[in-house]
Amino acid sequence: MEFSDALGFLRQEHNAIIVTNRASGAAQSTIVKAGPFEGRMAFVVRGDTVKRRNLIRDPHCTVLTVRPDWGRYVSVEGTAELRGPDNTDAEELRLLLRAVFQAAGGAHDNWDEYDRVMREERRVAVLVTPERVYGRV
Repeated sequence: MEFSDALGFLRQEHNAIIVTNRASGAAQSTIVKAGPFEGRMAFVVRGDTVKRRNLIRDPHCTVLTVRPDWGRYVSVEGTAELRGPDNTDAEELRLLLRAVFQAAGGAHDNWDEYDRVMREERRVAVLVTPERVYGRV
């Protein structure tokens, strides 16, 4: 399956599990809201999370997006690029975090409040370039 074949599903379903690799080599899994963004899978994480640290050390990860009934899924394996306050212009990051949040199905009533929280939590946009895509859609 190509990433383009899964876009319809990924634009509708945003519940996902991200699997990263611990330093020991063991898998570390957590839930995120994710969506397709500019040809990649994208989601936002707090700046102090284990998944962020894991992705800095080893950017290979899997984003498994599932329907609430677990009947359909798409798994995207790839390499993550992290864009956050340490490597991205503040205004560029502000707009990117909003765009990724929306691509992951998010909406907000007060974007100024959203921006403030993103800065305080040192949020990072994670952009995963698809290398292998499979599933049942």
